[in-house]
Amino acid sequence: MTMTNETPLLHAQPRERIGSRYAQRVRRAGGLPGVIYGHGLDPVSVTFDAKDTITHIHKGEKVFRVAIEGATGEPETVLLRDIQFDHLGTNVIHADFSRVDLTERVHVRAHIHLVGQSACPGLKTAGAMLMHPASEIELDVQVSNIPDEIEVDISGMQVGDVLHARDVKLPLPTMKLLSDPEAVVAHIVEAKAEAESGEESEVGSGAAEPEVITEKKEAKED
Repeated sequence: MTMTNETPLLHAQPRERIGSRYAQRVRRAGGLPGVIYGHGLDPVSVTFDAKDTITHIHKGEKVFRVAIEGATGEPETVLLRDIQFDHLGTNVIHADFSRVDLTERVHVRAHIHLVGQSACPGLKTAGAMLMHPASEIELDVQVSNIPDEIEVDISGMQVGDVLHARDVKLPLPTMKLLSDPEAVVAHIVEAKAEAESGEESEVGSGAAEPEVITEKKEAKED
Protein backbone atom coordinates (compact mmCIF):
# COMPACT_ATOMS: atom_id res chain seq x y z
CA MET A 1 0.00 0.00 0.00
CA THR A 2 1.24 3.48 -0.85
CA MET A 3 0.09 6.27 1.41
CA THR A 4 0.85 9.94 1.79
CA ASN A 5 3.23 10.47 4.71
CA GLU A 6 2.50 14.16 5.15
CA THR A 7 -0.78 15.95 4.51
CA PRO A 8 -0.21 18.71 1.92
CA LEU A 9 -1.17 22.27 2.87
CA LEU A 10 -3.15 24.25 0.31
CA HIS A 11 -3.67 28.00 0.53
CA ALA A 12 -6.98 29.40 -0.64
CA GLN A 13 -8.72 32.74 -0.95
CA PRO A 14 -12.46 33.29 -0.44
CA ARG A 15 -14.31 33.68 -3.72
CA GLU A 16 -17.35 35.93 -3.45
CA ARG A 17 -18.42 35.88 -7.08
CA ILE A 18 -19.49 32.57 -8.57
CA GLY A 19 -20.68 31.43 -11.96
CA SER A 20 -18.95 30.25 -15.12
CA ARG A 21 -17.92 33.72 -16.27
CA TYR A 22 -16.13 34.54 -13.01
CA ALA A 23 -14.65 31.04 -12.83
CA GLN A 24 -13.05 31.60 -16.22
CA ARG A 25 -11.48 34.80 -14.94
CA VAL A 26 -10.08 32.93 -11.96
CA ARG A 27 -8.52 30.27 -14.20
CA ARG A 28 -7.02 32.87 -16.55
CA ALA A 29 -5.33 34.44 -13.52
CA GLY A 30 -3.75 31.09 -12.56
CA GLY A 31 -6.34 30.06 -10.00
CA LEU A 32 -8.44 26.94 -9.58
CA PRO A 33 -12.06 27.48 -8.47
CA GLY A 34 -13.19 25.17 -5.69
CA VAL A 35 -15.80 24.56 -3.02
CA ILE A 36 -15.39 23.33 0.56
CA TYR A 37 -18.47 21.88 2.27
CA GLY A 38 -19.64 19.46 4.94
CA HIS A 39 -19.72 18.95 8.71
CA GLY A 40 -22.88 21.00 9.04
CA LEU A 41 -21.21 24.22 7.91
CA ASP A 42 -22.11 26.41 4.95
CA PRO A 43 -20.28 25.69 1.68
CA VAL A 44 -17.42 28.09 0.98
CA SER A 45 -16.37 29.03 -2.56
CA VAL A 46 -12.61 29.50 -2.76
CA THR A 47 -9.75 29.93 -5.19
CA PHE A 48 -6.67 27.73 -5.01
CA ASP A 49 -3.33 28.14 -6.74
CA ALA A 50 -3.95 26.01 -9.82
CA LYS A 51 -0.39 24.81 -10.40
CA ASP A 52 0.20 23.74 -6.80
CA THR A 53 -3.20 22.12 -6.28
CA ILE A 54 -3.32 20.24 -9.60
CA THR A 55 0.23 18.96 -9.03
CA HIS A 56 -0.90 17.35 -5.77
CA ILE A 57 -4.04 15.94 -7.42
CA HIS A 58 -2.01 14.33 -10.21
CA LYS A 59 0.23 12.76 -7.56
CA GLY A 60 -2.83 10.97 -6.20
CA GLU A 61 -3.23 13.06 -3.04
CA LYS A 62 -6.70 12.93 -1.53
CA VAL A 63 -6.46 14.44 1.95
CA PHE A 64 -5.33 18.04 2.40
CA ARG A 65 -5.12 20.80 4.96
CA VAL A 66 -6.56 24.06 3.68
CA ALA A 67 -5.69 27.48 5.06
CA ILE A 68 -8.25 30.04 3.90
CA GLU A 69 -7.06 33.63 3.83
CA GLY A 70 -8.68 35.65 6.61
CA ALA A 71 -9.96 32.59 8.51
CA THR A 72 -9.04 32.12 12.15
CA GLY A 73 -7.91 28.89 13.75
CA GLU A 74 -6.03 25.92 12.34
CA PRO A 75 -6.24 24.86 8.67
CA GLU A 76 -9.21 22.61 7.91
CA THR A 77 -8.69 18.97 6.98
CA VAL A 78 -10.52 18.18 3.75
CA LEU A 79 -10.98 15.24 1.39
CA LEU A 80 -10.96 15.66 -2.40
CA ARG A 81 -14.42 14.55 -3.50
CA ASP A 82 -14.75 15.59 -7.12
CA ILE A 83 -12.82 17.21 -9.94
CA GLN A 84 -14.21 18.65 -13.16
CA PHE A 85 -12.40 18.77 -16.48
CA ASP A 86 -12.69 20.98 -19.53
CA HIS A 87 -14.61 19.84 -22.61
CA LEU A 88 -11.49 18.09 -23.92
CA GLY A 89 -11.17 16.09 -20.71
CA THR A 90 -7.56 17.14 -20.15
CA ASN A 91 -7.43 20.16 -17.84
CA VAL A 92 -8.79 20.28 -14.28
CA ILE A 93 -11.05 23.34 -13.99
CA HIS A 94 -12.81 22.87 -10.63
CA ALA A 95 -12.40 20.87 -7.42
CA ASP A 96 -14.80 19.97 -4.62
CA PHE A 97 -13.59 19.18 -1.10
CA SER A 98 -15.48 17.99 1.98
CA ARG A 99 -14.46 18.74 5.54
CA VAL A 100 -13.37 15.61 7.45
CA ASP A 101 -11.79 14.47 10.68
CA LEU A 102 -8.79 12.17 10.44
CA THR A 103 -10.61 9.64 12.62
CA GLU A 104 -13.81 9.38 10.60
CA ARG A 105 -14.48 6.75 7.96
CA VAL A 106 -15.08 7.51 4.29
CA HIS A 107 -15.68 5.67 1.03
CA VAL A 108 -12.83 5.98 -1.48
CA ARG A 109 -11.51 4.30 -4.62
CA ALA A 110 -7.99 2.90 -4.56
CA HIS A 111 -5.95 2.15 -7.67
CA ILE A 112 -4.83 -1.47 -8.13
CA HIS A 113 -1.16 -1.76 -9.08
CA LEU A 114 -0.30 -5.21 -10.43
CA VAL A 115 3.24 -6.36 -9.67
CA GLY A 116 5.20 -9.53 -10.39
CA GLN A 117 4.50 -9.79 -14.12
CA SER A 118 8.10 -10.68 -14.95
CA ALA A 119 8.01 -13.70 -12.64
CA CYS A 120 4.48 -14.79 -13.53
CA PRO A 121 4.60 -18.33 -15.00
CA GLY A 122 1.30 -17.86 -16.77
CA LEU A 123 2.63 -14.94 -18.80
CA LYS A 124 5.61 -17.00 -19.94
CA THR A 125 3.26 -19.32 -21.81
CA ALA A 126 3.16 -18.65 -25.55
CA GLY A 127 0.11 -16.60 -26.48
CA ALA A 128 -0.89 -15.85 -22.88
CA MET A 129 -2.52 -12.49 -22.21
CA LEU A 130 -3.17 -10.56 -19.01
CA MET A 131 -6.59 -8.98 -18.57
CA HIS A 132 -7.05 -6.27 -15.94
CA PRO A 133 -10.77 -5.34 -16.07
CA ALA A 134 -11.00 -3.68 -12.64
CA SER A 135 -8.16 -1.21 -12.14
CA GLU A 136 -9.53 0.12 -8.85
CA ILE A 137 -11.62 -1.01 -5.91
CA GLU A 138 -13.90 0.88 -3.56
CA LEU A 139 -13.09 0.79 0.14
CA ASP A 140 -14.45 1.95 3.48
CA VAL A 141 -11.44 3.34 5.36
CA GLN A 142 -10.43 5.77 8.05
CA VAL A 143 -9.39 9.15 6.63
CA SER A 144 -5.89 8.84 8.09
CA ASN A 145 -5.43 5.49 6.29
CA ILE A 146 -6.55 6.36 2.75
CA PRO A 147 -4.22 4.51 0.34
CA ASP A 148 -2.96 6.03 -2.90
CA GLU A 149 -2.78 2.55 -4.42
CA ILE A 150 -2.79 -1.11 -3.44
CA GLU A 151 -0.17 -3.48 -4.82
CA VAL A 152 -1.40 -6.89 -5.94
CA ASP A 153 1.20 -9.61 -6.60
CA ILE A 154 0.36 -11.80 -9.59
CA SER A 155 3.74 -13.60 -9.73
CA GLY A 156 2.12 -16.95 -8.92
CA MET A 157 -0.70 -16.87 -11.48
CA GLN A 158 -1.04 -19.51 -14.18
CA VAL A 159 -2.98 -19.48 -17.44
CA GLY A 160 -6.67 -19.62 -16.53
CA ASP A 161 -6.21 -18.17 -13.05
CA VAL A 162 -8.59 -15.41 -12.02
CA LEU A 163 -8.04 -12.90 -9.24
CA HIS A 164 -11.21 -11.33 -7.85
CA ALA A 165 -11.68 -8.25 -5.69
CA ARG A 166 -12.37 -10.52 -2.72
CA ASP A 167 -8.88 -12.02 -3.17
CA VAL A 168 -7.09 -8.69 -2.80
CA LYS A 169 -5.33 -8.52 0.54
CA LEU A 170 -6.18 -5.16 2.07
CA PRO A 171 -3.26 -3.41 3.81
CA LEU A 172 -5.06 -2.94 7.13
CA PRO A 173 -7.66 -5.08 8.91
CA THR A 174 -9.78 -1.98 9.52
CA MET A 175 -10.33 -1.52 5.77
CA LYS A 176 -13.54 -2.90 4.30
CA LEU A 177 -14.16 -3.85 0.68
CA LEU A 178 -17.21 -2.16 -0.86
CA SER A 179 -16.71 -3.23 -4.47
CA ASP A 180 -18.41 -6.33 -5.88
CA PRO A 181 -16.36 -9.22 -4.43
CA GLU A 182 -16.68 -11.02 -7.77
CA ALA A 183 -15.17 -8.15 -9.79
CA VAL A 184 -12.21 -9.47 -11.81
CA VAL A 185 -8.94 -7.72 -10.98
CA ALA A 186 -6.64 -9.94 -13.05
CA HIS A 187 -7.17 -12.88 -15.40
CA ILE A 188 -4.61 -14.72 -17.51
CA VAL A 189 -6.06 -16.20 -20.69
CA GLU A 190 -4.81 -17.82 -23.87
CA ALA A 191 -4.84 -15.61 -26.95
CA LYS A 192 -7.14 -18.04 -28.81
CA ALA A 193 -9.72 -18.01 -26.05
CA GLU A 194 -9.48 -14.23 -25.85
CA ALA A 195 -10.07 -13.83 -29.59
CA GLU A 196 -13.15 -16.05 -29.41
CA SER A 197 -14.61 -14.08 -26.52
CA GLY A 198 -14.16 -10.77 -28.31
CA GLU A 199 -13.28 -9.02 -25.06
CA GLU A 200 -10.67 -6.30 -24.85
CA SER A 201 -7.48 -7.26 -23.04
CA GLU A 202 -4.21 -5.94 -21.80
CA VAL A 203 -1.17 -7.75 -23.06
CA GLY A 204 1.46 -8.78 -20.59
CA SER A 205 2.14 -5.44 -18.92
CA GLY A 206 -0.79 -5.20 -16.54
CA ALA A 207 -0.53 -1.45 -16.80
CA ALA A 208 -3.53 0.67 -15.95
CA GLU A 209 -4.50 4.30 -16.20
CA PRO A 210 -3.56 6.46 -13.15
CA GLU A 211 -6.19 6.61 -10.43
CA VAL A 212 -8.81 9.25 -11.02
CA ILE A 213 -11.08 10.47 -8.21
CA THR A 214 -14.10 10.75 -10.53
CA GLU A 215 -15.15 10.26 -14.11
CA LYS A 216 -14.00 13.12 -16.29
CA LYS A 217 -16.80 15.63 -16.62
CA GLU A 218 -17.41 18.45 -18.98
CA ALA A 219 -17.29 21.93 -17.48
CA LYS A 220 -20.44 22.99 -15.72
CA GLU A 221 -21.43 26.22 -14.05
CA ASP A 222 -19.74 26.79 -10.69
